[in-house]
Amino acid sequence: MKWSVFGVLIAVMVTAVSTWFWADSKLNHENVLADYPGRPAAGKGTNWLIVGSDSRQGLTDTEQDDLHTGHDTEGKRSDSMMILHVGDNGNTLMSIPRDSWVPIPEHPGSNGKPVKGTTAKINSAFGNGGGRLLVQTVEQNTGIRIDHYAEIGFGGFVGVVDSIGGVEMHIDQDVKDKDSGLDLKAGDQTLSGKQALAFVRQRHQMADQDLGRMRNQQKFLGALAHQAASPGNLLNPFTFYPLVDSALGTLIVDEDCGLTDLGSLFLAMKDVNGGSGKSLTVPIGNPDYRTKTGESAVLWDTNKSKQVFDAFKNDTAVPEFK
Repeated sequence: MKWSVFGVLIAVMVTAVSTWFWADSKLNHENVLADYPGRPAAGKGTNWLIVGSDSRQGLTDTEQDDLHTGHDTEGKRSDSMMILHVGDNGNTLMSIPRDSWVPIPEHPGSNGKPVKGTTAKINSAFGNGGGRLLVQTVEQNTGIRIDHYAEIGFGGFVGVVDSIGGVEMHIDQDVKDKDSGLDLKAGDQTLSGKQALAFVRQRHQMADQDLGRMRNQQKFLGALAHQAASPGNLLNPFTFYPLVDSALGTLIVDEDCGLTDLGSLFLAMKDVNGGSGKSLTVPIGNPDYRTKTGESAVLWDTNKSKQVFDAFKNDTAVPEFK
């Protein structure tokens, strides 16, 4: 009997270790946190830059049509970006509008020659220089040093949602959006991967367009983290392994990020949704700023945003504004 129990324990340990190495091998690392002159000093707590990209990696042409993503184009753009602060004074998730009008630092071009710094929408930093340039742009405009980076594309997002059987959400009002393909009735719903992707992408139903879209993204990500962390999903191999495979297979992280770090990210997102943390958007001064070229962009409120950024850096309570 003792040997039987010992054998079971050994089998459990071998399975756990094997699962750890299997999961770790799924991570895609990139050197996005490279040092540069004038980089902000490390602050208190841990700051994640979380990026949802429009990458169609792993999607067939038919799937791209079905998901209303459009077909793959050269390069990729950010569909959403957020900073998650994990610290002693609670966890805070802050969305950054992709149309934020900010200085973009000088960076290497596709031909290797330097591209002069300019002022443009923050989304262009990701499109022109990937995660590394986006990190530098965010750091230089906020003064917040980014400690970890996580990026997921359309295919990985849909796979994660479907692997846990969909995500339960309360929809405040009927939504029908031609561009994203979303068609939902108000009330409690379980969103499939296809519906979830449309939900976090659609913006035409909101009076404030992208700002309302970011609120939906924060709401959904919190619900996703809460549901995925349930014992029924983590302890069930029929959901756990597909979840890990979908989540990590297309996830791009910084070179120093490991499974333990991702676990911390996961739990922090769950806390934000559970009410022990908070979510907000970078304080906006002008949501419809007109550039010299006639583009509509977003200007941050200089004074209020600095107060929020300082709270992130110093791990102090994030101020609330009316």
